[in-house]
Amino acid sequence: MITGELKNKIDGLWDIFAAGGLVNPLEVIEQITYLMFIHDLDDSDNMRARESAMLGLPFQSIFFGEVKIGERTIDGSQLKWSVFHDFPADRMYIIMQEWVFPFIKNLHNDKNSAYSKYMDDAIFKLPTPLLLSKVVDSLDEIYKLMNEIQTADVRGDVYEYLLSKIAQSGRNGQFRTPRHIIRMMVEMMDPSSDEIICDPACGTSGFLVAAGEYLKEKRKEEIFYDKQKKDHYMNHMFHGYDMDRTMLRIGAMNMMTHGIENPYIEYRDSLSDQNADKDQYSLVLANPPFKGSLDAESVSGDLLKVCKTKKTELLFLALFLRIMKIGGRCACIVPDGVLFGSSRAHKSIRKEIVENQRLEAVISMPSGVFKPYAGVSTAILIFTKTEHGGTDQVWFYDMEADGFSLDDKRTPVTENDIPDIVERFKNLDKEAERKRTDQSFMVPKKDIVENDYDLSINKYKEIEYTPVEYPPTSEIMANIRELELEIGKEMDELERLLGL
Repeated sequence: MITGELKNKIDGLWDIFAAGGLVNPLEVIEQITYLMFIHDLDDSDNMRARESAMLGLPFQSIFFGEVKIGERTIDGSQLKWSVFHDFPADRMYIIMQEWVFPFIKNLHNDKNSAYSKYMDDAIFKLPTPLLLSKVVDSLDEIYKLMNEIQTADVRGDVYEYLLSKIAQSGRNGQFRTPRHIIRMMVEMMDPSSDEIICDPACGTSGFLVAAGEYLKEKRKEEIFYDKQKKDHYMNHMFHGYDMDRTMLRIGAMNMMTHGIENPYIEYRDSLSDQNADKDQYSLVLANPPFKGSLDAESVSGDLLKVCKTKKTELLFLALFLRIMKIGGRCACIVPDGVLFGSSRAHKSIRKEIVENQRLEAVISMPSGVFKPYAGVSTAILIFTKTEHGGTDQVWFYDMEADGFSLDDKRTPVTENDIPDIVERFKNLDKEAERKRTDQSFMVPKKDIVENDYDLSINKYKEIEYTPVEYPPTSEIMANIRELELEIGKEMDELERLLGL
């Protein structure tokens, strides 16, 4: 959690961009991402040099000697943040625009720079030397504060706070699933140290980051004291795909700032034939797009066999089933329409999950969860890929509060069902005796089949009606007569006072 002076410095950096004419939050974060990458490139190069010296190993800096950029050859040391940040604004601007950006764009040949591949189409958009100078000074102050705080997750928190600015600015809010909802889903799935985790619509990598942080918190010794498991965590565990290169860059940086060295974050249309993934992942966490353009001709034939539709939310469910291993688990957010839609495609995907896989839970969320960007009602589906059925009892939960007001302001409130949801999901054996008038209850598969595979909670929830006792009509009429007499007296007194 970012507070105090560090929060003020980040807010100040944001204000510097706004004053300089850059107001699109995605563009601002993209430029900050580039600059943080350039800063970190210098830091990591210096750290590797120190480690090599201590171990007596040879090391050659990427900034060593003459560096060729295009047709020119320059002194590599001038590309280091620690060198050029002291230059006059005009000279720094020329170095950044003409040397540093072309340099980072061509770094992808360097196997030690895993993140350089996300920078190969980087565009430098700061319009003036003065703005660059102010931004560099501001970032230096932020890094200085981060080094003073020295907590393991301060870098990640800083980047998460920057990402929250996308939502606060009221633009592109669809890229941000609320962090507490993500955390709830990760806690429910309780990932293990040998998972292979995928989000096929990863955006800023919120689900992957949350899963990584959860594992760091719950399985630290198991992963980080075991060379093989640490290698798996750093290089093979996390997979994310998106069709927006800006999002990929931001998502990759988000992973790096949370200490995950080499996640597999790639440009890919997950629903198209170019995505050949099958039986690959043990855990899928996602909030796929509910709307948006879809190139119907490019949609994978495998997915259309499961449900013939142009609706992305249904195609993504079919995709999750295909890319998971047998025994793989999925927790995903879907719009309410998926639960009760009456089209053939809606029914076929629900039937597939209930009959051929194992549907475990349906958590209905209030419509305010995604405000102020969308008022759509959503739900979380949790299921396991078996290919042999296994759905027996499905757990339903009617979430009424998530710890924030359900209006556009989303201010913190005391009412919060999330701890109860996590606790009950981890102890489903105790839910069997719950009544359908309760907030959560179990529904046998037989009832779901009889209701045409409808998964909306209202289909199964029972409401207790408490009879209201009203006084007899004669008593009500007598009360009205009394009130009329009283009003008449008050009117007479008012006229007397006014001398009418």
